[in-house]
Amino acid sequence: MEHNPWQITGEQNIYDNPWIRLTEYQVIDPSGGKGIYGKIHFKNVAVGVIPIDHENHTWLVGQFRFPLQQYSWEIPEGGAPVGTAPLLSAQRELKEETGLTAGHWEEFLTMHLSNSVADELAIVYLATELQAGTASPEETEQLQVKRVPLETAFSMVAKGEITDAISVAALLKLQVQWQQSIQK
Repeated sequence: MEHNPWQITGEQNIYDNPWIRLTEYQVIDPSGGKGIYGKIHFKNVAVGVIPIDHENHTWLVGQFRFPLQQYSWEIPEGGAPVGTAPLLSAQRELKEETGLTAGHWEEFLTMHLSNSVADELAIVYLATELQAGTASPEETEQLQVKRVPLETAFSMVAKGEITDAISVAALLKLQVQWQQSIQK
């Protein structure tokens, strides 16, 4: 493990809500200078799911994203409160957003989303052996759901039609693995 060159000399909570906390730290930076550093602490682990059916199709969820003020296509995603099992939250999100349940789950990708200012962790699962059901989105969600071939989802990433970081990373990793398995 590498040595931490940052020294914290003080801290102040600036903002706190049910999802995030913003803390300003007074620091001695790696050069020895005094400064400040802001950190956003996420109170949920981000979870995402790539559901894959027997015909190699997946489901994408579309919704208007307030921080961006634009519409976004994504894999099914949500949050797992820190301290709870991320897989259970991923299963809940898949059912809520698409109505799907899965007989097989595989942890596929773990990543930090913006590690220069935030501690947000994301975990993505592959879900297979799918069963259809009824979606029940949260009351604040106005979702559009579509089933597409995996190749279409990969193409949407390449064309910039999917820009959500979790979706992009997970779909690109899946595309690489997909292509490697075809070449074997």
